[in-house]
Amino acid sequence: MWHVFNIVWKLALVSTMVGAGLRAFDVTAQDILAKIGMTPEKMVELIQQAIEWALPNMILGSMIIVPIWCVISILRPPRG
Repeated sequence: MWHVFNIVWKLALVSTMVGAGLRAFDVTAQDILAKIGMTPEKMVELIQQAIEWALPNMILGSMIIVPIWCVISILRPPRG
C-alpha cells in the first residue's frame, strides 16, 4: 500500500510543478484542450460516458470474480 501512495504522491508533486511552470507561461488547460479540438464540457461528457459504460460492466464482472476469489481464499492453505 505504501508503494501506491508513494507513486501517487510523486505524480501529484510533479504535476503541481509542471502546472506552475505552465501557469508562469500563461498556458491554461482550456488553451491546451482548444488546441486539440476539445472543450471542458466535452471532456466532462466523455468522462460521464466512460463511467456509465464502465460501472455496469464492473458490477457484472464482480458478481463472478468476487465469489470465485472468496472460495479460493477459503480453500487456500494457511501461510506460515
